[in-house]
Amino acid sequence: MDLNTRLQNVAVIGSAGKMGSGISLLLALELAYRALENKDRTYLLNLIDVHDAALQGLIRYLREQATKDAEKQVSRLRRIYADREDLVENGEMVQEFVHEVLLHVRTGKSLALAKDSTLVFEAAFEKEDLKIGLYQELAALCPPEMFILTNTSSIPLHVLAEAAGISGRIIGYHFYNPPAVQKLLEIITPEVCDPDLQHLAAELAQVLGKQVVPSHDIAGFIGNGHFMRDGLHGLREVERLAQEHGFVKAVYLVDKVSRDWLLRPMGIFQLIDYVGVDVFQLILRVMEKYLQDGLHSPLIDRYLELGVKGGQTSSGAQKDGFLKYDKGRIVGVYDHEHREYVALDEAWIKATDELLGPHPEPKLSWKSLQRDPELDQKLRGFFQKCKESSSPGIELAKAHFLASRETSLRLVQDGVANSAEDVNKVLTLGFFHLYGPVNDYL
Repeated sequence: MDLNTRLQNVAVIGSAGKMGSGISLLLALELAYRALENKDRTYLLNLIDVHDAALQGLIRYLREQATKDAEKQVSRLRRIYADREDLVENGEMVQEFVHEVLLHVRTGKSLALAKDSTLVFEAAFEKEDLKIGLYQELAALCPPEMFILTNTSSIPLHVLAEAAGISGRIIGYHFYNPPAVQKLLEIITPEVCDPDLQHLAAELAQVLGKQVVPSHDIAGFIGNGHFMRDGLHGLREVERLAQEHGFVKAVYLVDKVSRDWLLRPMGIFQLIDYVGVDVFQLILRVMEKYLQDGLHSPLIDRYLELGVKGGQTSSGAQKDGFLKYDKGRIVGVYDHEHREYVALDEAWIKATDELLGPHPEPKLSWKSLQRDPELDQKLRGFFQKCKESSSPGIELAKAHFLASRETSLRLVQDGVANSAEDVNKVLTLGFFHLYGPVNDYL
């Protein structure tokens, strides 16, 4: 069965979640264009989630995003609607396309909606028992030729497949957030996998405009294999620095260095907050279960005991976690001993920044370097300055830099990634880093 045939009846499980909604959008747009260009075929997109309100929000999201996409694709729409004399103005074509997108969408809370689907995307919560139960029910409901593409970010695929009795019919299709924007797609192929599924997964990735990085079926895969260990490094540094500077200053210092001195888009604690402190703990537990590698943080456990979870609101706004946010700006640090956020005023920030010493000159930032044609040259110059200098900030940055590189090389050594270049691609494409951790800058 070819890709176009399978796309005639597709289901997304967990469709209204953060990742599921983005996957649903990608598929809704693709199916709408296919329907307009293949008028003899019918395309259905079954969007399944457990909350009615979330599904209604998903429809609003699809409508808004389809409108934006159509406005960018007016030339394509003019070609598609060339025979429609009733559609003259761009706005009319945009409105008609949005109608087309929603025409193919069905929503519901029951897996029975997916009973005729031969291609199922699963973006449910990262819980092993939950996923296995879903797969067992899908296997009983759907045609025997059904394939599952799971967005799991840490659970080994062979574990899920064997427990659910679907070996050979599942592949890891790990999108990065937000799926509709992020170019990276981490494809995890278990040892037992139907060759047709492997071919289909690669073809669909190309259709969706994604850049594929392959990962082996080892817990955490490449992305979280690095991120979890990177986060644990930051947490250990906080514990060490807290003895001298106190906990709040330690969190601030490590977050600032990992952002501003390593030239990343977010500091390590801002990133943990963005993903969710609870999600970070969940992935740690999954990886530790299968790897037995000491992947645990009592501090993460303590934060969750106190109800500090981070994550995002339904509108995408950042929730408070290790850090407190005001319109996206960091304004405080959570003090778990006193169970309150400590506000960061200008005087406090200035005094704490002085503990790091001077930032290497010229002062560069992730934002200023994003599209710089001389990126590599400037990065080399910056890290050469770090190499030749010494200050508390530089030493923190060096230690984090080298820990990141060591983790990356270990992912290759342990057989998670095929090459250091694949790890670099995941960090640059999926995490928006300016450079991969395996390099000769330091």
